[in-house]
Amino acid sequence: MKPILVAGATGNVGSQVVARLRERDVPVRPLSRNPPPDGVRGDLAKPETIAPALDGVDTVFLMLSGAAEALVPTVSLLGERVRRVVFLSSGAVDDSLAEQDNAIGAWHRTVEEAIEAAGVEWTFLRPHAFATNALGWAPSIRADGVVRGVYGEAAMTMIHEKDIAAVAVEALTGDGHAGAKYALTGTRPITQAEQVRIIGEAAGRPARWEEIPLDEARAALLARMPDFVVDTMLTGFRGLVTKPGEVTSTVQDVTGRPGLDFEVWAADHAASFR
Repeated sequence: MKPILVAGATGNVGSQVVARLRERDVPVRPLSRNPPPDGVRGDLAKPETIAPALDGVDTVFLMLSGAAEALVPTVSLLGERVRRVVFLSSGAVDDSLAEQDNAIGAWHRTVEEAIEAAGVEWTFLRPHAFATNALGWAPSIRADGVVRGVYGEAAMTMIHEKDIAAVAVEALTGDGHAGAKYALTGTRPITQAEQVRIIGEAAGRPARWEEIPLDEARAALLARMPDFVVDTMLTGFRGLVTKPGEVTSTVQDVTGRPGLDFEVWAADHAASFR
């Protein structure tokens, strides 16, 4: 059996993909800029560093790292060397639009289009809200049990990284997934304020949401992310206050088991918030 190359192998999702493949005794080649001891070093923005890792590989788990345009040459290389690509895209991509009006969607659609043009068998995973984004609240919850932000009533369908990985593994190893665009969500919409409360309960310490002015929240986010990402996020949060994120059954449909509730994610990561 040929090894599966897993890009971003030390990240939240990639590490879970590696673990799930190993549970099935599938050979894995972890790829990262800072790989584990049994992995290979490579930068997705530098195809020359990826080429050696493709020897003997015909299936790749791919994710976006950095600018979309920087990944396109690597996608072209994959088209020459491998048969199947499973790409961790984004739920922000809207297939009804000829041109994406969401910056994050446009970013990921650029890579999707390159993969489609590369002539490989492909599957796109389109998660909506990553539960791991809540890890950004860990310092404030540890400090005083308060998360300060805007749109606390924005309700989103937070998905556990284990569920994303479970779907990825099915697409990497099974048949019937070619050409699929899987919209991935958690089990129910949960407001940001509710997420904080659930995390506090899992961590064994009270935690609450505190609404702050929009300008203050935007400035704090800009310290960590580019402005186009911040503005796209804030616009999305505002919309989720009145129109909560929709739930899909994709995790159940593809894996044959129910998706994991946010409470499970909070329990799995409770130590990060203590």
